Amino acid sequence: MRRFISIAIILSLSVAYSFAQQVLFSNLKNLLDIQGDTVTTLHVERRSKNQIYLMGGADFKIEARGNDGLSKYIKRRCYAIQVDSVLYLNCRKMRYKKYRFGAWYAQALRAGGRVFYKAQPLGQVATSTVVDEEATKLGGEVGNAINASGMVTQRVYYELDLKTGYSVFVGKERLSELLKDKPEWVAKLQNEPTEEASIIEPYILLLRK
Repeated sequence: MRRFISIAIILSLSVAYSFAQQVLFSNLKNLLDIQGDTVTTLHVERRSKNQIYLMGGADFKIEARGNDGLSKYIKRRCYAIQVDSVLYLNCRKMRYKKYRFGAWYAQALRAGGRVFYKAQPLGQVATSTVVDEEATKLGGEVGNAINASGMVTQRVYYELDLKTGYSVFVGKERLSELLKDKPEWVAKLQNEPTEEASIIEPYILLLRK
């Protein structure tokens, strides 16, 4: 009997744990307080380059298959979603200066008590590090069109301001501030060729240490 009870307890804990792997956060406060609604029906799909080219928006589409009402909530109103150990932010809710990122979700990182996410470069500062040199030489409408199409799948990092909900571009300048107690890494950072997400991410991960 005791053995049966022990097995039942373990199974109930396992079920509770599986439920906790998919958590919806309705706003920034809920995300910071880690108070969300657990679900079990989410499907995370990485959007293709063609989908992003044609429709814009972020990298990940998240749905509750078989539940249209919940899927609409996830797309339009939900603020963030935790799936297993991965955090996704709804780009409809993200703001960088006067710019918006469009629909769907961006993958995020928690590091050093901060939240970072990677999304399409917006604005002069963010785009300057990923602009195609040949397109820049062309200039005019042709050059602008090439730059715009190229940046659809380029990614840079932003930091979510946990007080205002707005975002800050994370490049060499911002990271140098955050890593000021690691001067050797700051020096290495300054020699990096770009501020693209793939270059910046290892330095963000240093904030976890």
